Amino acid sequence: MKPIVANNQNDTIISAFEQWVGDYSQLPAFSHEKASINYAHLDELSREFATYLLHNTDLRKGDRVAIVLPNLLQFTVVFYGLLRAGMVAVTINPHSSLDEMQYLLKDSGARIAVMLDRFVTVSQSMLSNTQVVQVVWTSPKDFHPFWRRCWSGFKMLYHQGREGIKSNAISTISLRSALRLGRQADVDFPEIARDDLALIQYTGGTTGQVKGAMLHHRHLLANLRQIRELLGSSVSPRKELVIAALPLYHIYSLTLHCLVMPSLGSHSVLVEEPRKIDRLVDTMSQYPFTFFAGLNTLFVSLCRHPFFIQLDFQRLKVVCSGGVALTPSTAALWKRITGCEILEGYGLTEASPVVAANHPGNIMAESVGQALSETQVCVVNEEGNSLAQGETGELWVKGPQVMSGYWNDVEKTRQAFEGEWFKTGDIARLSSQGFISIVDRKKDVINVSGFTVYPSQLENVISCHPDILECAIVGLPDDVTGEAIKLYVVSESPRLSIREIRDYCRERLTSYKVPRQVEFRKHLPHNSVGKVLRRQLRDEELQTQRFHKYSGHQ
Repeated sequence: MKPIVANNQNDTIISAFEQWVGDYSQLPAFSHEKASINYAHLDELSREFATYLLHNTDLRKGDRVAIVLPNLLQFTVVFYGLLRAGMVAVTINPHSSLDEMQYLLKDSGARIAVMLDRFVTVSQSMLSNTQVVQVVWTSPKDFHPFWRRCWSGFKMLYHQGREGIKSNAISTISLRSALRLGRQADVDFPEIARDDLALIQYTGGTTGQVKGAMLHHRHLLANLRQIRELLGSSVSPRKELVIAALPLYHIYSLTLHCLVMPSLGSHSVLVEEPRKIDRLVDTMSQYPFTFFAGLNTLFVSLCRHPFFIQLDFQRLKVVCSGGVALTPSTAALWKRITGCEILEGYGLTEASPVVAANHPGNIMAESVGQALSETQVCVVNEEGNSLAQGETGELWVKGPQVMSGYWNDVEKTRQAFEGEWFKTGDIARLSSQGFISIVDRKKDVINVSGFTVYPSQLENVISCHPDILECAIVGLPDDVTGEAIKLYVVSESPRLSIREIRDYCRERLTSYKVPRQVEFRKHLPHNSVGKVLRRQLRDEELQTQRFHKYSGHQ
C-alpha cells in the first residue's frame, strides 16, 4: 500500500488528493441520494471550479471562499476546487441566522459565498454589509440526472420565482455555469505549500463568541496521518462504505469524510438532513455500510427508531463518536443493538480536530482514549503547574495538528497558548496508562457552597434513568450557596415526576449535587452537531429571573 501522504515540505491537501485520485480513479467517491461521482470526476469538477475562480474572478491565492452548504456533492467539489486555486475555505452552517452568517463572512473577509439557491434572496441585505462580491448558487440536485434537476428547478421557481437567483447589489452565478466557464479556460494553478492557510474553521461558540481557528495544510494532513494510524487495520483501502451524516461544515465531519476516508478510497454516502431520522435510517437500509461517525444525541435517536434496530449490522466495523460526551448508557445501548463498540474520541476545532481516541480493540469505558501519535497532553492546576496522574485540572495539548492561532485576533491567540501548549479549557484527568477522562468544560463548572460540581458527571448519572431521553445541568446564581444546580429533562413518559427524578438523584449523588430545580422541556437547544447549549439555557433562565424581579417592583 502506498504511503498515506509523505511528511515533507511540499505536502498539501491537493497533492494528497491527486494521489488518491491516481490510486482510486474509477471508484465511487461520494454519493447523495441516487447520484454519485467517482474520484476522477471529482478531480475534473474541482479543477473546473478552481479554474473559474482564477480566470473569471479577481480572487487570488490566499483569498477566502465561504462554503454555506449542507452535505451535498457540491460541497466536496467546491472544497477541493478552492484549495486547488490556493484559496482558503470558510465553512458556514447554512442554517445559521442572518446575523451569525454576516458576522462570519465579515470576520473572515470572504469574497465569494457558495450557497443554496433558495437562500440567495433572503441573504441579500446581509451580504451587502460584507466583502462578498459574488454568490455562486447551487440547487441540491445540481449533480443529479437531468430529469431530477428539472424537477428541482421547477419546484424552486414555483416557490420563489426567477428572482430567487438574482441580485441588484451582488453578482450571482450558478455553480453549473461557473464550472462550464472553468471548463473553457486554461490557467496555471499557483504553487501551494504545506504552511499555506487551508481553512478558517469557526468554533461552535457554546461558551462565548465564535473564533476562527487557522488551520494550515500541514495541520490537517498531520491529523489525517494520526487518525489513519489510530484506525490501523480496522479499515481497508477500497473497501469502506461510509454513511456521512454529520455536517461537513463541522471540523469533525470535514476531517473524517473529506480527508481520512478519501485517503482510503472509501465511498461516502452524504446525508443532507441527519435530523430527519426516518430518511437517515432509510439511507442506511440501502447501503451495507462499514463505517459510521456520530455523536451521543444521534446514537440515541437511531437506537430508538423501530426500523434501525432491524438493520443488518454484520458489515459494520468502526463507529466513532466525538463532538460531545458519549454517555455510558448510550454506549451500552448501541453495542447491544449493533454489536459494534463505539470508539469515543476527543478533539477541538483548534486541533484539526482529533487529540485523543480509543483504539479499536482497546477501549477504556468512560474515557476518550489516549493521545494520538506525536501529541502530548498534560493536566495543570490554576497556576499552570502539572498535576499528578488521577488529579483533575485543565487539559493542555500540543502536537502537529494544533492550529497556528485565531484569525484576526492576536489577543485571543496569546491567551490560548502557553508556549507551544494550547489551553483547551476542558477539565480532565489522566490515568497511569495515559487514558484521558474529560470531566467538563472549565466555564461550565458549578461551585455549590465551595464544592466543585461538574455538570457532565451529573448528566451521565441522570441520563441512565430509563424514562429520561436527554438532560442538561446548569449553575444559577444563589445568595446562600453561591450557585444552585438546575436540571433540564426531556422525557416522553407522562408518569415521570420531579419528585421521582430528585429521589433518583438522591440515591446516586452526594447531597450537594442533587439538583435544586428540575424543569421538563420538550427539547433542549443544540448547536449544529448536537451539542447541548448549556449557556443558552442559563441565559434564558437569568433573563426570566430578571423579568420576574423587575415585574415584582411594579
